[in-house]
Amino acid sequence: MQKIQMTTPLVEMDGDEMTRIIWKMIKDDLLLPFIDLKTEYYDLGLKKRDETDDQITIDSAEATKKYGVAVKCATITPNAARVEEYNLKKMYKSPNATIRAALDGTVFRAPILVKGIDPYVRTWKKPITMARHAYGDVYKNAEIRVPGAGTAEIVFKGENGEEIRKTIHKFTGPGIIQGIHNTDKSIEGFARSCFEYALSVKQDLWFSVKDTISKTYDTNFKEIFQKLYDTEYKAKFDEIGTTYFYTLIDDAVARVMRSEGGFVWALKNYDGDVMSDMMATSFGSLAMMTSILVSPAGYFEYEAAHGTVQRHYYKHLKGEKTSTNSVATIFAWTGALRKRGELDGNKELMEFADKLDEATLETIESGKMTGDLALITRIPDVQKLGTEEFILAIRENLEKKLSV
Repeated sequence: MQKIQMTTPLVEMDGDEMTRIIWKMIKDDLLLPFIDLKTEYYDLGLKKRDETDDQITIDSAEATKKYGVAVKCATITPNAARVEEYNLKKMYKSPNATIRAALDGTVFRAPILVKGIDPYVRTWKKPITMARHAYGDVYKNAEIRVPGAGTAEIVFKGENGEEIRKTIHKFTGPGIIQGIHNTDKSIEGFARSCFEYALSVKQDLWFSVKDTISKTYDTNFKEIFQKLYDTEYKAKFDEIGTTYFYTLIDDAVARVMRSEGGFVWALKNYDGDVMSDMMATSFGSLAMMTSILVSPAGYFEYEAAHGTVQRHYYKHLKGEKTSTNSVATIFAWTGALRKRGELDGNKELMEFADKLDEATLETIESGKMTGDLALITRIPDVQKLGTEEFILAIRENLEKKLSV
């Protein structure tokens, strides 16, 4: 068959460990045989980030601004153990956080539903989309290890000479302090993205923080959301029969667990990170969730929401068989290809992405799946496949769909 042509490249961000292995398999087996794939390639593997002092991560974000659509593999955010393991120059920040800070916007994460795998929470009948702020909080923090007794302060120095000071704590011995920040501009962009997304999918929007404790930081989020809703979005929500709902995050967690799903849940950066992992696991697997960064400027970055599957990678290095779930990484590619096709008016590319999604889900529903899904499915007599065996089974289904 003639390969599908692309007119504009995707920004391709390669990653680390087992997901890097899967990345190549997906390209070799599911994409390159069918698409004249055009990408601008950035290696965000930890060694290359260290070699470039992390400049390559910044460059990949700038390329995303240029081309509009990116697809990203899972990457390592190094801790002390990783610094030693990889002999790094320093403990680099999360590449995801660096890219999100550059692009701003909101991360929307939703479970990939498949017949035969039921949510652990029995009340959930519909997917819950997590809307995660993509800027600030602990991902852009400043930290100090306090050596001994003394006073810690927050100090703001305005350009007009204004100075604001507030005591954090008077230490009598060693300790730690952390400073986080956000901007009204970024919060408003986050809120607007959430309202627009909820309208596009015709679902209620929930938002939750802890404003009863964080009376300035979290209250600012709450007030910006409410003002935008009252002045710009309430009439639009009323028109389609949906609503915006605010509640404290602890109350929201209880409500979510009792709900049927089918709404968008907006959260601050770290809250969204934690809750989206909980949501993915509750719906079946961390490898069964889409993750899309949507920037107010019209940039889109697609990625898998899980990590680099370190344990499987070490088994792979020893030559042992692995059964690693590649669904989220496949859906990252199909999401990016579909958006690229949409922006370029390339119907063939969009249809290919749809067929690859269908082939992936139908492979699982036929009883062929990776080990994580085999443990939780109610499909009888399943066939547990190895990492590449699963991808090749998807290819077999894909080829049938493309030949029709």
